Amino acid sequence: MVGSYSAERAVDSFRSSTNRWLLGSFTGWLTILSCAIGVGLVIIAIRWLQNMAAAYEITDQRLIVKRGLIMKSIDEIELYRIKDVRVDFSVINQIADIGTITITSSDRTTQNMQFVLRDIPAARERREGIRKLVDRARRQRGVRELDVDEDEYR
Repeated sequence: MVGSYSAERAVDSFRSSTNRWLLGSFTGWLTILSCAIGVGLVIIAIRWLQNMAAAYEITDQRLIVKRGLIMKSIDEIELYRIKDVRVDFSVINQIADIGTITITSSDRTTQNMQFVLRDIPAARERREGIRKLVDRARRQRGVRELDVDEDEYR
């Protein structure tokens, strides 16, 4: 009996297909949905923690950015030092009325970085409010913005 298979020839070889099971059965689709929900819940939880770890406050003189849950940091920007306020939003962001506000400042501690405030409700209105507060703060301090191109002085 030891060599009884030697005279046979294989007509077909195959294995069970996980891909076909996933796409071709109700149980497979439930598995895909469960994975999607599980991964989606993880993504939502991460974003929720990021949003809970960030708080923003605008006074008539400063923008205060508080970040962190365990290790906290607080950054402040004097409004008169804000050089640019930009809002970015996708089509879906517009429907949900949220956006990303990016703030550029002339403050020495934040000179080479931008403050990015993500998922801000009513971002366009808030941007306009910040712009008006910046103008008011500059007028009160008698500050005028002057941009100097460093290449001209080298």
